[in-house]
Amino acid sequence: MKFIGFIPEKLELAKLLVSIVIGGLIGIEREYRGKAAGFRTIILICIGSTLFTIFSIQLGAPNSPDRMAANIITGIGFLGAGAIFRDMNNLTKGLNTAAIIWITAAMGVGIGTGHFILITLSTCILMIILIGFPFVERVISKRHYVRVYKIAFINNQAIMETERVFKEHELKAVKTNFIKKHDKTICIWTVAGNESKHELFTERLLFLTGVLEYEY
Repeated sequence: MKFIGFIPEKLELAKLLVSIVIGGLIGIEREYRGKAAGFRTIILICIGSTLFTIFSIQLGAPNSPDRMAANIITGIGFLGAGAIFRDMNNLTKGLNTAAIIWITAAMGVGIGTGHFILITLSTCILMIILIGFPFVERVISKRHYVRVYKIAFINNQAIMETERVFKEHELKAVKTNFIKKHDKTICIWTVAGNESKHELFTERLLFLTGVLEYEY
């Protein structure tokens, strides 16, 4: 790329426009689903990766054209880590968002190096995954639905009865916490199983003797 008073060539401008379009397509889907990294964030990541790659090629050529672009991975790692957190039930959230940030940066690098056909195909595949795969996930979820139950009991007998009911409804329960208070015992289970089995279990839970309260 030749500069005349820092005026970019048409190819570099085209790369920036492509990065806006690609980032926008991914960002629209993220914004629609209300994710932390939404429309503007994804576009900015794509543009930033494209610019760093363009500058890296020009500043590093001919010896090490990748020296600046290589550090994009490190920088994106910080953004991705910021998107990952644990909720109140100690479940990890944001991994999907972190992965999108990571692949968007890869898209930007590809655009910066001029691999337009590969980037177009990659974008099509990514959109199919983001739009079409949630349907597959819902089907899987109905068969392997995970729910966290927090139940307060009067005595240990009620706890044993609840665990028996889990097995009766073919639910795989793992006790993750046990809290003993003066007048009650609180247990927290992470439970996996068919979604309809979960509903049957919660109905049964209403009539179990020794259960004070529960939430999920």
